[in-house]
Amino acid sequence: MNLTKRFGDLYECRYSFRTDAVVVGDEDLRCTTIIHGLKLVKYRLENAKFEAMSEKIKWLEPQQRYAFCALSVVPVREEPKDSAQQVTQLLFGEPVEILAHGQPWLKIRSFLDAYEGFIDHKQVLALTEKELRRWLDASIYSNQHYQTINGPIGLQNLSGGSLIGSTLAFSIGDFNYTSDHETTAIEGWDYAMSFLNTPYLWGGKSIFGIDCSGFVQNVYRQLDFNLPRDAHQQAEIGNLVAFEDRQLLDLAFFKNANGKIHHVGLVSPDGQILHASGQVRLDNLTAEGIYNEAAADFTHSLFEIRRLF
Repeated sequence: MNLTKRFGDLYECRYSFRTDAVVVGDEDLRCTTIIHGLKLVKYRLENAKFEAMSEKIKWLEPQQRYAFCALSVVPVREEPKDSAQQVTQLLFGEPVEILAHGQPWLKIRSFLDAYEGFIDHKQVLALTEKELRRWLDASIYSNQHYQTINGPIGLQNLSGGSLIGSTLAFSIGDFNYTSDHETTAIEGWDYAMSFLNTPYLWGGKSIFGIDCSGFVQNVYRQLDFNLPRDAHQQAEIGNLVAFEDRQLLDLAFFKNANGKIHHVGLVSPDGQILHASGQVRLDNLTAEGIYNEAAADFTHSLFEIRRLF
């Protein structure tokens, strides 16, 4: 940027520029105050910095097949429109396969749970196949309730369960990031309890909003189990356990009036259940189902309990 300053006699024009005041590029700034002119100079410099950054962050091109979630949380929709139902979410770092290109919608499949849906193309960044495989090998799940990272688009607050690097500084393809927390060991139950009072959100998987199966999937990833996305799919894994033999972190599944599984939660150390219903909450678990003391009634009918380890 061609920036020259020609303030003239500032004593004579304390409150106004003369015609030879300040020039930024080809534009002659005939401002009413020096402060006003300097603000415009600052804006131009900041805008130039943004444009330079934008040159490094390219949107996906039609030939690119792989990408990763570049934001803290991205909604995955049932149809290619903003008003469509959210069926799941991508958390930061989650890699996807691009099934169909469009503007602005991409049809994608998650590499983690094979869930498909539509996302805005501006919310992911491209990876080559080699970069994808390197990231799948190097990444770990964040076990912090939330943490801050800094990267190409600036600071972002991530939810637990996001994919990050194993060191404070890490790269995803050509994009470099730094984290404010090192990952340290944490007990599975302690991690699960960090979601307590997280609001319920259909299709949610993060501390900003989560559904029952998204909550269970997120927690079990910390235990090295990559569970399917939906409750009825999760019920196909593990071994059946009698109610009286239930243990910490067993999965309790619940059926609706049609006998279909529609809810799941985690057994607590004292035999209660931690689950997402309205918010992530602890309730009493009986052989009949979930008893909500506030409602003074059973809210879910127990179907079965399963153990994965």
